[in-house]
Amino acid sequence: QKLTRRTAGHLDKWSIDILKIGNMGKKRKQTDTEERNDPQPSQKEQAVGDAHAFKNKEKVLILSTRGITFRYRHLMNDMIDLIPHCKKDSKLDTKNDRNVVNEVADMKGCTSALFYEVRKKMDLYLWMAKTPNGPSVKFLVENIHTMAELKLSGNHLKGSRPVLTFHKAFDEQPHLQLLKELLIQIYATPKRHHKCKPFCDHVLAFSVADGRVWFRNYQVVVPLDKKKVNPDSASLVEVGPRFCLNPIKIFEGSFGGRTLYENANYVSPNAVRAAAKRASAQKYSDTVRQRTARKEHIASHPMPRNELEDLFVKKD
Repeated sequence: QKLTRRTAGHLDKWSIDILKIGNMGKKRKQTDTEERNDPQPSQKEQAVGDAHAFKNKEKVLILSTRGITFRYRHLMNDMIDLIPHCKKDSKLDTKNDRNVVNEVADMKGCTSALFYEVRKKMDLYLWMAKTPNGPSVKFLVENIHTMAELKLSGNHLKGSRPVLTFHKAFDEQPHLQLLKELLIQIYATPKRHHKCKPFCDHVLAFSVADGRVWFRNYQVVVPLDKKKVNPDSASLVEVGPRFCLNPIKIFEGSFGGRTLYENANYVSPNAVRAAAKRASAQKYSDTVRQRTARKEHIASHPMPRNELEDLFVKKD
């Protein structure tokens, strides 16, 4: 009864605050029921789903044999720059027991391998293998042009993800289909890899001609004067390197096993050099035969004696 206006005013403020707190509790209950009825997954469920999703953990081991030449070493370094998800190892001393590569890949945690094998310091063979169970392919590398030799105007970001393009001939024959899948698994950079950059600014082109696989690397150039990028206005500029892969054999296992495919048109570089030597030897033998035939002809057909031969000879 004796409450003043000031205290009555304070009681009104307290009652307003209590009503606000009560309404907030009702709103929270409504939001909780709405979230329960909402079919969208929560952040925790999304995290669990991402954990169970497929993650590409492809890693490629790149190494060579001892005795590799400088041109072939430059080509291998170019491949290391183009494949950010690769791991490099020291040179191998062995050329016969290639199963050591499987052990090195297992220690490095790699699922694929690119093994550059050099013979006679002239011929380069490339092994592409899925370790440790296979399959594996043996190539002869021809028409090599490294980035240091070409000096092309193209230039793309190092470590960016490539766009792989394949010729339609890869889908026509079974062994080419296997090669296509092997090239995809080796050269396709995994998404969100810690060494790659989230850009796609170059194209790796694989084409088939004359029974061989031709490799080219192009930069995607977009005009800078346009604010909105139009895919039709983009152009390709070659960067390098260039090389040609001549398939020799496809094996079921990694660096060996049952032969799945053998190239009947393959001719080894040793046979090519031997044929060239035989051609040069045939040319020399023809020259010697012509020389002996000339001597025999001169001996069998002597020149007649000239009557004026002794005309100006002094006589004692």
